[in-house]
Amino acid sequence: LATEGMQFTNFYTPLWGVSTSDGEFVTTTSLIPKTGVWSYTEIADNYMPYALGSLFSDLGARSFAFHDHSYTYYNRQYSYPNMGYEYYGQGGGLSLTEQWPESDVEMVEATVPMFIGEDYFHVYYLTVSGHLNYSYLGNSMAAKHRDEVEDLDYSEPVKAYLACNMELEYALEELLEQLEEAGKLEDTVIALAADHYPYGLSNEEYAELRGVEELDTEFELYRNAFLLWTPGIEPVTVDKACSNLDILPTLLNLFGIEYDSRLLMGTDLFGDIPPIVMFYDHSFITDKIFYNAMTGEVTPRTDEPVSQEYVTQFRGIVNERFTYSARIIETDYYRILFDAQNEAAESGSESDKT
Repeated sequence: LATEGMQFTNFYTPLWGVSTSDGEFVTTTSLIPKTGVWSYTEIADNYMPYALGSLFSDLGARSFAFHDHSYTYYNRQYSYPNMGYEYYGQGGGLSLTEQWPESDVEMVEATVPMFIGEDYFHVYYLTVSGHLNYSYLGNSMAAKHRDEVEDLDYSEPVKAYLACNMELEYALEELLEQLEEAGKLEDTVIALAADHYPYGLSNEEYAELRGVEELDTEFELYRNAFLLWTPGIEPVTVDKACSNLDILPTLLNLFGIEYDSRLLMGTDLFGDIPPIVMFYDHSFITDKIFYNAMTGEVTPRTDEPVSQEYVTQFRGIVNERFTYSARIIETDYYRILFDAQNEAAESGSESDKT
């Protein structure tokens, strides 16, 4: 998956201020998390018109969400159904081996029979086997795959990190094999992204994993991977600086689902508008600059001169998107807007009849 399909060479996964569920929230909603709250919990009763679970259900697919950790963790038992999913987690429809972390392979084996017989399905897997801590004593998945990484030239925490993530590798292998056996693989699209960088490693250990002597902790720390793949796809390279905020609008575009781009904080990566990578402290990356909000430092990404007006313009855009996103979350704005649009449409229909 990492060497075929679409290659996003400048993809970032910023870390937000409240919980790791914020990274997941960004990916699935294309909204910036609101400071000081669990944003997924905040939208559990909100109208979410661009939630993929609901959208694919409307198109005739069954939409499932699966998590191999606690069913109620971060109140997902409320937010996932509100996003249109039939939700199953450990202790809520799934019964997996009690260990830390739980097994992604077990989750796939237990859940594929639930959807593989459907004509159309949309499945959201939230995996946990690659979770910290990265040691052989405190991580059952790292211990399980220890022998497979033992000869690698890394420190023990880095090897433990790689070992526990082998479970996700085998879970994907199991999923692909079952899809192929059922004759469904050719019509399947897989999108895979992380919710954050592996902060369970020290910066020195992460630099070791990345193969660099010293890690840039301002921006490079958050460089990550987004894998988007379907069998037989012609390889495509996307060099735009982008983030998990851009995943939802990109998928909506590729699946031909209409949406109002003004209502999402991310950008369709195949559109004409350059995306902005935004960070918790309002630092950002554009196609021309890195901007550090804490120091005011501007670092060019190209040889093209950049004016102060350009920097000021994008500082304003970033600040506005944080504000708009928070207001969408706290006011249930989508419901207000779409109810108003529906009322206007019904009123217009009645006027036509008159």
